[in-house]
Amino acid sequence: MQMTSAYEFVGRKVLDRDGEKLGEVREIYQDQQTGDPEWATVAGGFLGLKSHFVPLAGASPSGEDIQLSVTKSQVQNAPSVDPDGALSEQEEQRLFEHYGVPYTTDGSTTAEGAPATGGGDRGAAEAGGARGGDGRSATDDDAMTRSEEEVRVGTATRETGRARLRKYVVTEQVETTVPVQREEVRIEREPVTDENRDAAMSGAEITEAEHEVILHEEEPVVEKRVVPKERVRLAKDTETDEHAVSEEVRKERIDVEGDH
Repeated sequence: MQMTSAYEFVGRKVLDRDGEKLGEVREIYQDQQTGDPEWATVAGGFLGLKSHFVPLAGASPSGEDIQLSVTKSQVQNAPSVDPDGALSEQEEQRLFEHYGVPYTTDGSTTAEGAPATGGGDRGAAEAGGARGGDGRSATDDDAMTRSEEEVRVGTATRETGRARLRKYVVTEQVETTVPVQREEVRIEREPVTDENRDAAMSGAEITEAEHEVILHEEEPVVEKRVVPKERVRLAKDTETDEHAVSEEVRKERIDVEGDH
C-alpha cells in the first residue's frame, strides 16, 4: 500500500485481520519526523463512541473497506489514551509494544513493516485519538479539524414473553328429551255379522283356548362420537409505538484568541 493513499481512508469502514468489522476511520496521524501516515483512530461498530489507535502498517483496501493486519482483540485491548491530551513518550511506547511495533527513542518503525499479531491482551480496554506529543500529530496543515459526536439510534429485539396453546378436557352434563313408544293391549269387540260369520263358526262350538300377543316398547339409547369443531392456532401481530431517546453528545467548538 502506498502510504499517501492512507489519507483516503477517512470515513471508510475498517476490518481486522480476520475480516471482523471494527468501525470507521476518523483521523489519520503521521510521524512528525518522516511525514508518513502511521496511525489512524477508529470509532463506531463494536467500539461505540470511543476511538482506538490502530497501526496503518500492513493495512490495505478490501473493496470499499480497509483491512488491518491486527486482530479485533488487539484493537479492543489497546492502551487507553486521553483523546484530548498529548501523547507522552511512555504512552507512545506502550502503544507500540502492545501492537508489537519496533520502537526507539528516535521514533517508531511502523511504516517499515506490519505489526506483530501477539500482545492482544496487554493494555486497557479503551483507546482514544491523541494530538501533539513526542513525534505524533494529526496531519500538519494550517487548519483545525472540528469534530462532533453523533447519535445513531437503532433497535434491538428482545424476548418479552411467551404464549402457548394447551388443550385439556372438561366434562359437561348434557340433558335432552327423546320420544319413546310402547305397545299396550286393548280389547276390541265386534258382533257377529254376515261378513264375519264364517270365521266365527270355523272352530269347535264350545272349547277352551288362549291367544298370546307380544308387546313392544322403545327405550333411549345413548351413543357418543368425536366430532371436529374448529382449528385453533397462535398468530402474531406487530404494533408500532414511538419511544423518545435522549443522549448527550459532545461537540468541538473553535474560537479565535488573541488580537485581531
